This record gives sequence, structure tokens and C-alpha cells, in this order.
Amino acid sequence: MHSKESNLKMVVTALLLGILMSAMDNTIVASAMGTIVSDLGGLDKIVWVTSAYMVMVMAGTPIFGKLSDMYGRKRFFMFGLIVFLIGSALCGTASSITQLSIYRAIQGVGGGALMPIAFTIMFDIFPAEKRGKLTGLFGAVFGISSVLGPLLGAYITEYVGWQWVFYINLPLGVISFILIAMYYKESITHSKQRIDWGGAFTLVGAVICLMFALELGGNQYAWDSSTILGLFAGFALLLTAFLFIERIVAEPIISFDMFRKRLFATSCLVALFYGSTFIVATIYIPIFVQGVFGGSATNSGLILMPMMIGSVLGSQCGGLLTTKTSFRNIMLISAVCFVAGVFSLSTLTPETSRLLLNVYMGLTGFGVGFSFSVLSMSSVHHFDMRQRGSATSTSTFMRSLGMTLGITVFGIIQRNNFTSNLSTAFGGSQASAFGDPRAALTPEARAKIPAPVLEKISSALSSSIAHTFLWAMVPTVLGLVFVLLMPKDRLKIAPKKSPQTSESLR
Repeated sequence: MHSKESNLKMVVTALLLGILMSAMDNTIVASAMGTIVSDLGGLDKIVWVTSAYMVMVMAGTPIFGKLSDMYGRKRFFMFGLIVFLIGSALCGTASSITQLSIYRAIQGVGGGALMPIAFTIMFDIFPAEKRGKLTGLFGAVFGISSVLGPLLGAYITEYVGWQWVFYINLPLGVISFILIAMYYKESITHSKQRIDWGGAFTLVGAVICLMFALELGGNQYAWDSSTILGLFAGFALLLTAFLFIERIVAEPIISFDMFRKRLFATSCLVALFYGSTFIVATIYIPIFVQGVFGGSATNSGLILMPMMIGSVLGSQCGGLLTTKTSFRNIMLISAVCFVAGVFSLSTLTPETSRLLLNVYMGLTGFGVGFSFSVLSMSSVHHFDMRQRGSATSTSTFMRSLGMTLGITVFGIIQRNNFTSNLSTAFGGSQASAFGDPRAALTPEARAKIPAPVLEKISSALSSSIAHTFLWAMVPTVLGLVFVLLMPKDRLKIAPKKSPQTSESLR
């Protein structure tokens, strides 16, 4: 008995390390990008460093989820770890931005396997009455990573070297690999089926076309240029092909039959809308702090602490409440807090006090924190072991898609509004003289700008960020609408201990 409990703890530790590495990777790298570009050059190609990783994670997530259903979780989690660690080691040796982007894509292949399979293994090895607490813990790690990443990245870059934002994954990944290899004993309940290669290739192609169109449109190419229109056309064609293939193959990567379950469909849509709004908060609150209050990148990372604490509390509360009431009732608490938090952030001005900003962030983090634990449980509620991997990975994919769309769409809104505000404040001809709007973010640059000019820039930036949060209310409210449409299903707890635990781990 003691041995079984010890094995479970070791497996949980391995899964938490996998989630931490995968979820934190983008945020930790983002804070190091300025230094990386100054070392390697290639400012014009900087977009690919983030995009390459996100494309491969998004495309790989549903594929690995399905493969884990077909052939077993353990082998694909370990495969994901190996590929992720190889990619991390290569990233630290990169001598150009192009090389780094290719190595980041390799990392992304591994990252696409880690997150969904970790959650699925947890659902497999724990009985229903323990899943709430564990899912809360897993969700809390996911929430912590989004805030810890920028802090850790800024610190490592400043005091150690940017290569170590990649190398830090190596010891964590090796520990996770050893623990899973030694302590996770998987029951053989999987059946070999045909791999849906057509679905895999069309899904990857569609995601790549969409990502590049959104990343490059209005930036390196005009929205109506042949390149961007061609990418959108490619996305539409490949998506149509993917939808057609998934309807006719025997074992689709994403089974549309799953969406006939109202709880699964609404959970995925809530994850999509929550993801698109939460990423806006994590990006623009630090920019607000740097550009309006003044402060270094490290300090702006620290100010996200109230949001991190809120998300951890929300995740834990959500996980514990799953044994008390329905998923819908729990997510209603979440949605009300989230809507209130985002609306509060839309009222930000240069006069807003730090204390009030902390309260707004704590409320927003608390609201979104519930989704990290509750939505992962509600998405697998109606499915057995043979479909849990697909269900978890589809939900994760939807959240990632929301985050990707949120970064792009709200980035365009903020940039356009900021430019418009500068034109109003200084006159159209003078606004362009300021160059990159982010120049006012560093303490060194702020010290050189005359006080009246800096005040106008800070006001323009503050107004554009508040305006962006106001637009972010759209997906936030849509999230609330789909929470209201969730059925009143609740966690079913078996009267006896689940036999799966004893089968999966000895």
C-alpha cells in the first residue's frame, strides 16, 4: 500500500514537471527575446521564434492525444519529453534566428504531447473523488507558469545568459522521464487502429497557414496582399479538407461525435474564449506597468503576482468544488469573477493606484483559475479511457487556439488605437517620429523624454490598453454565455475505490 502511494506521488511529480516545462516555455522565452535578438540579429524574423513553437504545439496536441488513446499514454509522454529536451538543447546552441526558429519547432513537437497526455494520465490513474484536488493542483501549475515564466526568463537572461532559458529544461525533463519510466505502470487497454495521416497533415497545414497569416498580416505584409490572401485561402482549403477527412475516416484525430455531448462542446468553447482573454491580460498588464507607471521588465513581471495568486486559488477552489456541485455552477462563479475582473481592467488610467490594479488582477486571475481545473474535468466527463486522450487534447487545443487568436487580434486593436491616440496628441506628422511605441517602456528611454511629452505618450498607451480590455469583454461575455449553456452534470463518485488505480500502478 505504501509502495503504491509512493509510486503515485512519483508519477504526479513527473507529470507536474512536464506541464510546467511545456506551459512555461513560451513566456520564459518571450522575456529573453530582446537579448537574443541583440546577440543573434534577425529582428525581422523574430516572429518565427514564437510562432514555430506555437504552431507545432497546436498542431501536435490533438494528434498526440489520439495516438495516446490508440497506443498508450506512457510511450508518447516519454517521446514528447525526449523531443522537447532535444529541441531545448539545440535552442541553446543556435547561432542565428533562423536556426533558433527551426529548433523551437522541434521543441513544439514535444510540447504538443506533454500537456494533454499529462492531464489524461491523471484522469486514468485516480478515482473520481480524488480528481478534483489533483486537477486543481495541475491547473495551479499551469496558472503559475504563465506568470513565473517572464520573471524567471528576465532573471536568467540578466544574470546567467539567454541560453539557459532553454537549458533549464534539461534537468527538469530528465527527472520527469526517469520517474515516468520507473513508476508509471500502464494497463494494456489500448487497441491498434489506423492512423489518420490525411487528417494529421491537413490539420498541421491549416494551423500553419492561419498562424502565419495572422502573424504577418498588417505587419510584414498588407492584409490585402497576395501573400496574406494566399495564406488565408490555404487555411480555408486545408480546413475544409480536414473536416471532410474527419467525417469519413474510421478513427479521426478529432471526433466530431464528441461535440454531440453538450458538456464537451460548451467546455471547449469556454476554453477558447477564456484563453483569448487571459493571454491579453498577461501581455498588456506588464506593458501598462512599464509604459505608464515606469519600471524594468523584471518589475513588470513581479506585478503579475496578484494574478498568479488569484489563478492558483481559483484553480484549487474549482477542483475542490467538483465533488460538491455541478460543473456549470462552479464555472458560473468563475465567469462572473472573470467578467468583473476584465471590465475593471478596461477602466485603467494613469491615475489608477497600484493597489487597485492588484485587486483587478487578483479578481481576473481568480476567475480564470477555475477553468484550468474544472474545464479539463468537464471535457472528459462523458468519455472512457479509450477517448480521454482525444477529449483532453481537443480542449487544450481550443484554449491554445484562443490564445493565438487573442494575441493577434487584440495586438492589432491595441497597436492601431495607440497610433491613433499619438496622432491626436501630437498631430499626424509628429506621431511617426516616436518610432517603436515600446521605446518608452525602458527606464533609460523614459529618462531622456521630456516630462510633458512622456505624459502624453503614457496617456496614449494607457488609453489604448484600456480600450483593448474593453474589446476583450466580447470573448469574456461569450465565455459566460457558453457557461450558461452547460448542462447541470456533476462529477460521479463511485461508492468503491476505482479498480483503475490498482491496474495502472503497482
